[in-house]
Amino acid sequence: MKKIMLIAFTFVFLSCKNQGKRTALGESDFQIEMNTKFKDASKSPLTKKGLKEFKGLDFFPIDEKYTVNANIKLLSDSPVFNFPTTTDRVVLYRKYGILSFSIEGKDFELAIYQDVNPDPEYINHLFLPFLDNTNGKTSYEGGRYIDVYTTDIKPDGTVTIDFNKAYNPYCAYSDRYSCPIPPQENSLDVEIKAGVMAYKKS
Repeated sequence: MKKIMLIAFTFVFLSCKNQGKRTALGESDFQIEMNTKFKDASKSPLTKKGLKEFKGLDFFPIDEKYTVNANIKLLSDSPVFNFPTTTDRVVLYRKYGILSFSIEGKDFELAIYQDVNPDPEYINHLFLPFLDNTNGKTSYEGGRYIDVYTTDIKPDGTVTIDFNKAYNPYCAYSDRYSCPIPPQENSLDVEIKAGVMAYKKS
């Protein structure tokens, strides 16, 4: 009897202890990282009200068909241009290369860009914005982004693009941000049901 009581006490104690912790939500490292950042007031793009009510981002189910091995054609002499944003802010980019890949037997291309004046911590960062047929329905109407790095490019000229890691620009969460707008040339005529879904503002 004493042994049963001890086990019951231990279970209740651990349950109460765990309830005091805010566990990170997510089914992958990417999802956990995103939710951890969003609930951190020092890093979150959410408004004060949004942060107070935040219980986790909505994600499409992880689907391996949206992890593609893309060929990249590098563009060494592409001109620098003003990348449009949601405000009057000017950002200078150059087209770094063209990605070609297939999803469900259909061939697609996306341009990938590089900031010409990056902060030192983003020196290897490439910018991949895209639009698809879920925009304005189940995903953010303004398109989404994927982080890619020059170090991700393999010796054979390919790079893995994981749409399960697609995320919304900060403009999806608050009007206080200025965000690059995905160009129409990066519009995919397919539903990319992967990554972060549309944010429901309260």
